[in-house]
Amino acid sequence: QVQLVESGGGLVQAGGSLRLSCVASGSIFSLNDMGWYRQAPGKQRELVARITYGGSTNYADSVKGRFTISRDNAKNTVYLEMNSLKPEDTAVYYCNADIFAYGSSRYNLRWGQGTQVTVSS
Repeated sequence: QVQLVESGGGLVQAGGSLRLSCVASGSIFSLNDMGWYRQAPGKQRELVARITYGGSTNYADSVKGRFTISRDNAKNTVYLEMNSLKPEDTAVYYCNADIFAYGSSRYNLRWGQGTQVTVSS
């Protein structure tokens, strides 16, 4: 009943910007921490950024100063603003969220389907 749907990926030149969005939908009682991860070909999935319900953030060293994570609790949405993009940022980007759904007894971690970000040199 609960889904995460992300959008905003695409092809951009080095130095450009993209804004990713991920919307949680369904019978949601509460959203706790939310985050963005990425996975490049041949590499493990890695943390990009996370944000708590209250707005505290954590970033990977590789994206600090370039990426900004934010959320709109009224819209059940998390965003990732990516600036000064580099070719090494190329990856499939996934959002996740710790979701307490109606009918559930606890929070459960859910993942979006992923969106491709490609940065050309």
